[in-house]
Amino acid sequence: MAIQTITAAEKESVAKLKAKLTDIKQAAQVSEGYKLWDIALDQESTDPRLDVLLVKFIRARESDLTKATQMLTDTLIWRKDFGADNLLDEAIDDSVLGSVSYIYKTDKEGRPVCYNFYGDIDQEKVFGDKDKFIRWRVQVMERGVQLIDFVNTDSMVVIHDYKNASLFGRSSNAKTATKEIIKIMQDNYPEFLAAKLFVNVPYWGAMIFKLVRPLLSEATTKKFVVCSK
Repeated sequence: MAIQTITAAEKESVAKLKAKLTDIKQAAQVSEGYKLWDIALDQESTDPRLDVLLVKFIRARESDLTKATQMLTDTLIWRKDFGADNLLDEAIDDSVLGSVSYIYKTDKEGRPVCYNFYGDIDQEKVFGDKDKFIRWRVQVMERGVQLIDFVNTDSMVVIHDYKNASLFGRSSNAKTATKEIIKIMQDNYPEFLAAKLFVNVPYWGAMIFKLVRPLLSEATTKKFVVCSK
């Protein structure tokens, strides 16, 4: 099983967060029967998947219940404003974008694997319409989450392939879109990362990683594997 055990202390926090669900939904102005990733946010629910979902927000905020409550509230507001719940039904042309990032199969523990490619990219075609790219990239994430059952799996593996990537080849749109995507994922998809592999990393990429690594939390860097040339 590729799912992390919920500790006794976390179970207590989950129970407290679950008791706040009605207030959270009201604050976010979503319906009483709202479902997040097909899991009903019902404080009377005995669905074990709900506990797995809620503990993600608790862990993402280092067991601070107030911060976890705010994060869940903000996530529901963002999903409503962004239209994330209906994003899988949205037709986004992936004739170009489909080769940049996609979900393909699972690892040996059944976790979805998301591939991202940074080399040989037509910057204008991919990032020319920044908002379209962002919606499409979030759609890819939603596809991955759809493959997670919150029973046997609760996360995914991400692979970043830097083959033929250039240090100076990124457009301003690409840089802006990347920053926005990172923020969206950090704020609204807590603890969905099981491992992040960086492959075909050029020498400059490995050097940059060494410089930024001290700025990252130990919990985050433990999930990173860098394979440089």
